[in-house]
Amino acid sequence: MEQPNWASCVASLQQTAKSEGLSQQTIEQTLANVKYVPRVIELDQKQPEFSSSFENYFSKRVTDWRVEQGRKLYREHKVLLQKLAKEYGVPPQYLLAFWGLETNFGSYKGKMSVLDSLATLACDPRRSRYFTTELMQALKLKERYNFTETDMVGSWAGAMGHTQFMPSAYAKYAIDGDGDGKADLWNSTEDALTSAANFLQNLGWKRNERWGREVTLPANFSYAHLGKAEAQPLARWAELGITQANGSPLSTPDMQAALYLPSGHTGPAFLGYDNFDVIMRWNRSTFYAIAVGHLADRINGGVALNVTPPKMPNLSRARVKELQSQLNTLGYDVGKPDGILGAKSLKGLRAYQKSQGLVADGYPDEATFNALKVK
Repeated sequence: MEQPNWASCVASLQQTAKSEGLSQQTIEQTLANVKYVPRVIELDQKQPEFSSSFENYFSKRVTDWRVEQGRKLYREHKVLLQKLAKEYGVPPQYLLAFWGLETNFGSYKGKMSVLDSLATLACDPRRSRYFTTELMQALKLKERYNFTETDMVGSWAGAMGHTQFMPSAYAKYAIDGDGDGKADLWNSTEDALTSAANFLQNLGWKRNERWGREVTLPANFSYAHLGKAEAQPLARWAELGITQANGSPLSTPDMQAALYLPSGHTGPAFLGYDNFDVIMRWNRSTFYAIAVGHLADRINGGVALNVTPPKMPNLSRARVKELQSQLNTLGYDVGKPDGILGAKSLKGLRAYQKSQGLVADGYPDEATFNALKVK
């Protein structure tokens, strides 16, 4: 069923395109023919009923196949990857890890019409301004590089190519790596990897620094400093008894690091450095950032995690909302209950856990749910 104001919205988008300097030919060949895609709205508005556990997320993304494929592709593209590392400061294993997580090394780039998806989202009030901007950028890319509609396929939200760039990122950071006069992130691996390196450099990637590492916490650790807001110098973490995963002392250059426990105190622990934050500027998920970092380490010859992420049930949003409501009622301000465990919720949860003599790791285990009388 078509959106009732579709025709008038498309007419408005045509006027916007005209004011953005797009040619009448482009407008007539594209916006005059865009189609409303109900499935795009469904996907945009669908709130997941459950939040995946770290084990479920991680085990599906950091696989032996991806490690081996990453190593194989390193050998295949070694000259290019080493050149990019020298020019942009991003080591090969990280570019391969992003490529692997985004499109399984280019094997699945999405099949939906980028222009139809973006027009549909631009005509939906929820994020109309953002997607209108992205649609205009997509049209400018089409005009600039003479892409066809069949070229321009991607995710339901309009992300494109090997590295799943949104049109604005494509316009700003895409590089013609193979010198054919066109930055083609769909069909040129060289363009895609060069563009990813350029994007990461511009996001603030620090040359000669790791993403972070798995670490081992001492017995009776206090969990007083968790997450980005509680970052500490590496020397301070060493003083608190944190070691590398294999028990070796932490190296302590003058760097800040934040501690992450994606499965709570029973799972693996990670210190994230400045480049961890850069990964999160690409995708704002700590699970994603850990997966990229660890996959990069494995591709580069590193070993599997020292602590295997424990199998845990996925958390339902309804249950997390109830937990947040209970914390607010008890005076732990965690903001409006939304079913998402953000920094404010984790801080309030840790304070509550500490007050109850529970392990104050900010992870809502069954003991915490029981104490809060959340079923």
